[in-house]
Amino acid sequence: MKNLVLTLITLFTVMTHAQEQKQPIPQVNVNGEGKIKVTPDIACVSLGVENTGKDATEVKKANDVIIDKVLKYIKTYGISPNDFQTTQVSLYKNYDYEKKKYNYVANQTISIILKDIKKYDEFMMGITDTGITNIGGVEFKTSKLEQYESEARKKAVLNAKAKANDYIQALNLKMGKVLLITDNSTTFYPQVAMYKGGMRAEAMDAAPRETLAIGQIEITANVQVAFAIE
Repeated sequence: MKNLVLTLITLFTVMTHAQEQKQPIPQVNVNGEGKIKVTPDIACVSLGVENTGKDATEVKKANDVIIDKVLKYIKTYGISPNDFQTTQVSLYKNYDYEKKKYNYVANQTISIILKDIKKYDEFMMGITDTGITNIGGVEFKTSKLEQYESEARKKAVLNAKAKANDYIQALNLKMGKVLLITDNSTTFYPQVAMYKGGMRAEAMDAAPRETLAIGQIEITANVQVAFAIE
């Protein structure tokens, strides 16, 4: 009988403790945002070559000639081999419904990282002499991304804490420990729209121009933080 009573007391104690643990913790959930605006110092440029013709071999050779010039220009410009790469190559048969005949289209794209953004205009003036047919886009970045992301995250957490304090103080309560932090950050890089068509150096003035408004990029961190309420 004593054993039975002891078992029942133990079972009751365990059940009571389990029920107490299941009690929801009073808390406040808030979103925090941190923003850092910086001037970019890197430009990522996408250059493309496209040729169309009746014969696949001739079209491919025409593309290869231009690509060879592009790669040689990049190397003479002093860009590291680690900072340029072929990102897309294609050769396909295409039907021209207007002319009612087939032709072949060859495409190749090369991406280049310009770590000295001040040389952008000079670089782009010279690259047109190679025969490229389109600029697929320009993307602005910063070489200190990790540093700025860290600063933005700290600002986001402080912003979340300030918001939580507003709610809790308005209710004459007290903020407790942090229960959960969720990172909802994404990085966006502004891009310059693609230009496609014949790129002719003779259509430009010989003197370099300022053709790019660099502006600033915004590095944003977003967090969701749950604070306990005491």
